[in-house]
Amino acid sequence: MDAETLRNLLENVRDGSVTVSGALESLRDLPYQDLGYARLDHHRTLRTGWPEVVLAEGKTREQVAGIVSAMCGRGQPVLVTRAEPEVYAVVESKVPAARYHQLARCITVRDGEPRAPSELGLLIVTGGTADLPVAEEAALTAELMGCKAGRVNDVGVAGLHRLLAQRERLQEARVIIVVAGMEAALASVVSGLVSAPVIAVPTSVGYGASFGGLAALLGMLNACAPGVGVVNIDNGFGAGYLAAQICLMPEARVYPEAVVARGEAD
Repeated sequence: MDAETLRNLLENVRDGSVTVSGALESLRDLPYQDLGYARLDHHRTLRTGWPEVVLAEGKTREQVAGIVSAMCGRGQPVLVTRAEPEVYAVVESKVPAARYHQLARCITVRDGEPRAPSELGLLIVTGGTADLPVAEEAALTAELMGCKAGRVNDVGVAGLHRLLAQRERLQEARVIIVVAGMEAALASVVSGLVSAPVIAVPTSVGYGASFGGLAALLGMLNACAPGVGVVNIDNGFGAGYLAAQICLMPEARVYPEAVVARGEAD
């Protein structure tokens, strides 16, 4: 339940088109619904502006399908991350509107009216083709939240000219997600070229000494260029969510100097 839905419900009670009993039934699962194996946080949209997201890993196929079924029909999109095709098959049998995104390994259900995509600039940059699954998880998350995402793929530092050829697009972005494995130097290089914040996503791509992405994580945490924030290894979802929050934030909150210029600050 989001703020607009709750406002409409209260207005309907006030004008008599919905009874108090009917309103109570609508609010029955607020703030959460107990399925026995999961407590679904239907109140989250009201608090944060975005519904709960389902991580498929560690859950049975039937549990994921049950959770998705319970989340549908509430006017909000449903996103399931880290879902294998076998999980999707069970979900789709219960929720035919579900769609599978193979590269991102995500399931979506676009319940209700889709959010209009924002023209604000999110750009997702990958070091190599092997980083694409994580990058697409980020892109899908941001786009489902209403933030249009551009892509610049396979521009790792081993061939720096590939990145520099995209310098104009980089400098036009409002926020940039950099997805890279190996030594993950790409995040520092990108941040040194732009004024936008950079969200760095280390991936588990690399040979033995990369330690499953730990080397990339440490490299990004030690970035010498300012303006780099780092999420967890392979956490495309977290990066996409944060990027959408930044892109969709009112301009005055991101660039307070714009408020000063209009004479609206104290």
